[in-house]
Amino acid sequence: MVAKLTHWIHGEAVAGASGRVSPVYNPAQGEVAAELPLASRDELDAAVASARAAFPAWAATPALRRARVLFKFKELLESHADELVEAISREHGKVRDDARGELTRGIEVVEFACGAPHLLKGEMCENVGSGVDSYSLRQPLGVVAGITPFNFPAMVPMWMFPVALAAGNCFILKPSEKVPSASLIIARLLKEAGLPDGVFNVVNGDKDTVEAILAHPDIQAVSFVGSTPIARHIYTVGTANGKRVQALGGAKNHMVVMPDADLDQAVDALMGAAYGSAGERCMAISVAVAVGDATADALIDRLAPKVRALKVAAWDAEGAEMGPLVTREHRDKVASYVEAGVKEGATLVVDGRALKVDGNQTGFFLGGCLFDHVSTDMTIYRDEIFGPVLAVVRAPDYESAVKLVNEHAFGNGTAIFTRDGDAARDFVHRIQVGMVGVNVPIPVPMAFMSFGGWKASLFGDHHAYGMEGVRFYTRLKTVTERWPQSIRAGAEFVMPTMK
Repeated sequence: MVAKLTHWIHGEAVAGASGRVSPVYNPAQGEVAAELPLASRDELDAAVASARAAFPAWAATPALRRARVLFKFKELLESHADELVEAISREHGKVRDDARGELTRGIEVVEFACGAPHLLKGEMCENVGSGVDSYSLRQPLGVVAGITPFNFPAMVPMWMFPVALAAGNCFILKPSEKVPSASLIIARLLKEAGLPDGVFNVVNGDKDTVEAILAHPDIQAVSFVGSTPIARHIYTVGTANGKRVQALGGAKNHMVVMPDADLDQAVDALMGAAYGSAGERCMAISVAVAVGDATADALIDRLAPKVRALKVAAWDAEGAEMGPLVTREHRDKVASYVEAGVKEGATLVVDGRALKVDGNQTGFFLGGCLFDHVSTDMTIYRDEIFGPVLAVVRAPDYESAVKLVNEHAFGNGTAIFTRDGDAARDFVHRIQVGMVGVNVPIPVPMAFMSFGGWKASLFGDHHAYGMEGVRFYTRLKTVTERWPQSIRAGAEFVMPTMK
């Protein structure tokens, strides 16, 4: 039976009224599992109006009380973890352990946002002039929106709304239409935690809904995570409409493997970083840069049998290591990149295109693929594939490896595997990438740090969550004040000074 999903507006589930719907698939089975309403402009307007009406009271709520709502929400996320994990895996296709890991990282941001009373503290300086004090405040923006991708249905929304709510904003979430259920569960749990109606709304939709969000005069800021072309569009249109925009784009993450690296450790790291979540991560390692032919040969010799042995299965299968891709169209697109790599002269060491999963023959599965002898002019090197495809590029020396990483258009994440502290330190300081790992393949920062790339991987001035998130979702106000004294000095026509 196909489930009927809803929006979440003013604290309750709202059936769609636009007449437009979109199918939600179970990618392991290749079948439609639910029907999702796509919002009309009127429905978006209703959600924004609800948020706008709720904003004054929520912004005036002491930060400590807002934090208490988030503390309760964190407890509810933990007690409903199984429900969320199943919703994520059923609609995305990722295996249970991966979905649980995603949820854990999202909960960490909620935990960070529970520190709102501390995070929102300003600065104070007395006697900036005679009898004059000055202090700063961080105040909420108003109604803000988040537009999130399919690959992390719980974690990426939680990069955004916990910090936004802690700061006193009201939030409109537009999740990916491919994976909407986790957002609706989250909305229900926020209400149960005591969040006032209207402070958090979920509006399901497609490109039309995104454009309406970007144009809406009452939405003050937009956060986005997705591909670079769309991130660039979100930033360009949103800022042209006077909004604050934080748009995180695509990636082509390199892992440099030095000759002195522990190769067994490097291979295990590459297996998880390249093939976990079927490669559908903006922080996936999709390029291994082997320094020296001997390193490359040894790397391929160790990788190839492990890639062939990957257990690819439905998310609920015992021992599954990798699930399907999210849609048939995306699987076919990734397969077309594999074909392009072959045509352009790369060596396809492991070809996962013929994979069939017993009992799930109609699912959107693609086995792990491994290329060797990839050059920088090839499509599979330049483009973000977003699938289980790892390209090995051979660099003659360390300097060539650094140059290769720095010259790529993307600058999201990177890593180096080495025992050499000097090489690692040099890499960290010279590499032109926003997030760097040293013997850590996926260097996603903890919640109290901040997430974001450089170059074509980020549009806007602020990274996500952490203190960067606090800065994005607040305005800085500086107050300079003097109280009347019993002896007046008369009118002053200059700015306060230390005279």
